Amino acid sequence: MRHYELMVILDPELDERSIGTTLDKILNVVPTSGGTLDNIDVWGRRRFAYEIQKKTEGYYAVVDFHATPDTAKELDRQLGLNETVLRTKILRPEA
Repeated sequence: MRHYELMVILDPELDERSIGTTLDKILNVVPTSGGTLDNIDVWGRRRFAYEIQKKTEGYYAVVDFHATPDTAKELDRQLGLNETVLRTKILRPEA
């Protein structure tokens, strides 16, 4: 298992109360394939420096998780298919 960090920006038109359940649905691939979700930090609604898909705001969340490289690749694929996700970035933090 490797340690990963994911930053995801969700559509601002989502209801703020449903952000947690939306993240749980999106991140479900990690625990089902044997990985662990260590920390989910929802930053809330933030303004963008520039427009993304004609939107000026979005809900930011940072997720720390442990998973195999194949699981991280599948998570990235599913995030790309989800219409409520504006941007993502998965990286492996240094030691």
